[in-house]
Amino acid sequence: MTPQDASKQAREICGLAPIVPVLVVNDVDHAKPLAEALVAGGLPALEVTLRTPMALDVIAQMAQVPGGVVGAGTLVTVQDVKNAKAAGAKFGVSPGATDALLAACEAEDLPLLAGAATASEAMRLFERGYDVLKFFPAEASGGAAALKAIGAPLPQIAFCPTGGVSPANAESYLSLPNVICAGGSWVAPNAMVQSGDWAAIETLAKEASTLKA
Repeated sequence: MTPQDASKQAREICGLAPIVPVLVVNDVDHAKPLAEALVAGGLPALEVTLRTPMALDVIAQMAQVPGGVVGAGTLVTVQDVKNAKAAGAKFGVSPGATDALLAACEAEDLPLLAGAATASEAMRLFERGYDVLKFFPAEASGGAAALKAIGAPLPQIAFCPTGGVSPANAESYLSLPNVICAGGSWVAPNAMVQSGDWAAIETLAKEASTLKA
């Protein structure tokens, strides 16, 4: 997969809804009902972070949910990429980018939303052919104001800001011309997931799906 094809697919996935849920799932039994609730609420693109021992099993379970497009987050190593692809991930998300990670995603035909926090990082990825990136960590890197400033000289690059995005600030990001969607974890609070309150999560997803992108 070429970087251009990867970015085209990433753009399509990011365009499915204004918010991409960023999920840390500790119990495989929660995978399917959680994905079903989020998809029913209008958030079909799901990022499962590789931060728990069962993350790959969770991806495999969520990949079976109709209407969902499940990706693997926190890709850092070449092995992460191979494992994510084998588990059924349709896209990958990384906090940053290395040549080895980019090459692995290209070899595995896994569209990657590579992380960038500075103009130089974004330019380097754009030079390679990537024009859809993750802005991370969004709030710690200056928030919507910083992303707006980066977008002025680099209007050809689109972003999915992630990290500190909340209902209070989401629309400040989504209103920017260089933002397609934003990543957020608030749509699946740990307490609701642990208690199996899928109806409440679906309601949060519905609210998030109406945010203006």
